Amino acid sequence: MRFRSDPAAIRGSIAPLVSPFTADGRPDLDGLRALIRWQLESGSHGISLGGSTGEPSAQTTAERAAAIRAAAAEIGDRVPFVPGTGSAKLDETLELTAVAADAGADAVLIITPYYARPTQEGLFQWYARVAGEFPGLPVIVYNVPSRTAADIAPETIARLRKAHDNIVGVKETTKDFEHFSRVLHVAGTDTLLWSGIELLCLPLLSLGGVGFVSATANLAPAATARMYDHWVAGEFDKARELHFGLHPVTDVIYTETNPAAAKWILAQAGFIASGFVRQPLVPLTDAGQARALALLGQGSPVLEGPVATVAA
Repeated sequence: MRFRSDPAAIRGSIAPLVSPFTADGRPDLDGLRALIRWQLESGSHGISLGGSTGEPSAQTTAERAAAIRAAAAEIGDRVPFVPGTGSAKLDETLELTAVAADAGADAVLIITPYYARPTQEGLFQWYARVAGEFPGLPVIVYNVPSRTAADIAPETIARLRKAHDNIVGVKETTKDFEHFSRVLHVAGTDTLLWSGIELLCLPLLSLGGVGFVSATANLAPAATARMYDHWVAGEFDKARELHFGLHPVTDVIYTETNPAAAKWILAQAGFIASGFVRQPLVPLTDAGQARALALLGQGSPVLEGPVATVAA
């Protein structure tokens, strides 16, 4: 938890990991540990799990808690650890947030409650409750309206930040780039902002964003991290080159519903035992596999390690 007191240090490429399962659908914590080791060896600046890529709504709270504890132990304070602990239910959100706090997480990522379609006042009350229960733990709002049917307004973010010092920023997963700018304008440029949209990761840095939580890092962690490193070093041409080089890898991720393609490729690379995804998702189809391999081949210049071998 060494970054907990300085959430502004949670920047760069925060890799949002898939949740590995065995071929019969049981949690594969050894696979999770292997993925974390690869991410750290590849230079990722932080680790997240339990976001959309991690299939949280298909797991029990006990499974999610076990993954949080295993990840925290494997990371061991080497980089920031930012688990997703949100749910559609407040009691589950509070329970998982307590687990993350005890395990040593540096911050928690709280998704806007899905399905209920709350008003802005409802969203304010929701986040205020979580922040109030854990005043010493940085809270990051996770706005992903395409999955939740709830879009938290910039003005609500500003109101939350004014009311709670530990609400430090937002992971914005919206293709409306104006929304990014309005959050920083209304809530303050000291608001920590991460992009959850792969092709907006680099553009957000120009507005003052602190990094990104990109699913593409599951397949190309080194290149995704270097893109950020080049930007902060002022090597803008190199950063843009990687941005465009990562395009086909991003397209791999979304060949079919994320994370089916990423898990299939990670299984082919030997990082995890199986590409199993829990229903209602289905494993990558034969057609999806062919398309994923073709796209992976196009992205091969930015791939390294076993994933590059799959692309060959």
